[in-house]
Amino acid sequence: MIKVILCDDHAMVRRGIKDTLADANDITVVGEAGGYAEVRTLIRTEPCDVLILDLNLPGRGGLEVLASLREDNSPIKVLIVSMFAEDQYAIRCLRAGADGYLNKAGDPSELIPAVRTLAKGRKYVTPAISEMLVDNLASPSTTSLHATLSERELQTLLKIASGKRLSDIAEELMLSPKTVSVYRARLLEKLKLSNNAELAVYAIRNELV
Repeated sequence: MIKVILCDDHAMVRRGIKDTLADANDITVVGEAGGYAEVRTLIRTEPCDVLILDLNLPGRGGLEVLASLREDNSPIKVLIVSMFAEDQYAIRCLRAGADGYLNKAGDPSELIPAVRTLAKGRKYVTPAISEMLVDNLASPSTTSLHATLSERELQTLLKIASGKRLSDIAEELMLSPKTVSVYRARLLEKLKLSNNAELAVYAIRNELV
């Protein structure tokens, strides 16, 4: 039996995923979490084979969950199921340690074969992501500026783009305001921008939010 943990801050989304997986008699959901701290605790107490993870979690996001699992050398396979388009996040997630990526707007029937593929120790990507991976290898020079951002810098960019103040961002990410200011300064430098308004426009134009 393949044991699965779901991590998404929306209970209705977790319910939908759980109902979809219920059609498979070889998959069982052993736990649900709504955020970073909750899923970290659950992983330590409830053995699982596959973690289905959203990126856009409150506070510390899905990329940080990935980073923590990588630091722990965890054998758990991670399937990202996100609202963010594949062309913006799939390759970043795979590089960060994810084993598969699905868009929430895609066909729910893909969930079951994706979980089974990960449980066998293989990667799961859609044809669109496969094409992007090939293009990325063939033309690495075309990498976008935001692809060079660290996970913290990307999180800071997304939160600034959503209109949050640096003090609010610091509280959500459990960092000092000074540290968040440093991330903002790095963002402006790397993206060659001047202020928060330009950061927000950049994120929107590049479909990051």
